[in-house]
Amino acid sequence: MEFDLTEDQELIRKSVAALVRRFDDHYWAEKDRDHEFPSEYYEAIAAGGWLGLTIPEAYGGHGLGITEASLLLEEVARSGGGMNAASAIHMSIFGMHPVVVHGSEELKARTLPRIASGDLHVCFGVTEPGAGLDTSRITTFARRDGDSYVVNGRKVWISKAVESEKILLLTRTTKLEDVSRKTDGMTLFMTDLDRAHVDVRPIRKMGRNAVTSNELFIDDLRIPVEDRVGEEGKGFTYILDGLNPERMLIAAEALGIGRVALDRAVAYGNEREVFGRPIGMNQGIQFPLADSLARLDAAELVLRKATWLYDNGRPCGREANTAKYLCADAGFAAADRALQTHGGMGYAEEYNVARYFREARLMKIAPISQEMVLNYLGSHVLGLPRSY
Repeated sequence: MEFDLTEDQELIRKSVAALVRRFDDHYWAEKDRDHEFPSEYYEAIAAGGWLGLTIPEAYGGHGLGITEASLLLEEVARSGGGMNAASAIHMSIFGMHPVVVHGSEELKARTLPRIASGDLHVCFGVTEPGAGLDTSRITTFARRDGDSYVVNGRKVWISKAVESEKILLLTRTTKLEDVSRKTDGMTLFMTDLDRAHVDVRPIRKMGRNAVTSNELFIDDLRIPVEDRVGEEGKGFTYILDGLNPERMLIAAEALGIGRVALDRAVAYGNEREVFGRPIGMNQGIQFPLADSLARLDAAELVLRKATWLYDNGRPCGREANTAKYLCADAGFAAADRALQTHGGMGYAEEYNVARYFREARLMKIAPISQEMVLNYLGSHVLGLPRSY
């Protein structure tokens, strides 16, 4: 077994780390406080060519794999930018995979180069209020009308919709009651987010406020057939191609937040003196931080295995889900312990660990809850009866 990163992978890690150091905790705290999209950071990432990391070279990208993408997003989160930094670019880094694999040449040529250059912001529209994690229950419907579709429905928790020009939108083209399998009859589109027919409403939320999460109300949105990804009715199978990579990237982001939280806690433990000694000398402080280090290191190993399997065309569902579960848990625990290490000052915004705590908590919910990961492992890996 080989545990070392390649020379190119190390270069990616170091180059990204150097770039994002330009955007410090103060920058991210202000963006989060003001609910302002981090345009300067996004433009710097785009100018460095990083948004096209996994997009094929034929469309202006670098054609690299999920391992490289995970390294990039881990460093972005570890910079102190957390989920604000990661979510600002997450969709561009790997979210276009269904289009890359299943889109027409015309659709790819029209959209992918703009994403690689940073010129085009895109959001992903799947989740609905009445469906939640049961994607088969979505009701947003696309009715064929000549050479276009007319779409009506509602989406929720759509990240970056305020900034986005286009949306990768999953709809039904056949009603649930009319299909033999509940995952049939769904169609995927890559189309304009036309504000004349889509009402975008930001959701007030606990954290990650530099990047919006939104409700979408879709009213007679007309989509040309050229914007359809692949065949009608096969949209669910297309988004499955991106689910395991998404879990890996979320895992990498959780790992990055855990690492920076631990770094801040260690620094504070060395600097802060109480009763004439640094608080890091106390085992009540030191042991939880050492435990978090061990758990982050162990979670990272599962993540590295998962990305290696995916990039080598091997089955990786077990490892991808396990990585998401362990990294989210270890990342949040590290952020929680960092806040506790700071005591009362941890609750203050000044030291930033409260922001890490809020954003790390998200990773135990999105894009899939810890409980749903255990459902997968229990039924698909252990062979226990399905509980949902």
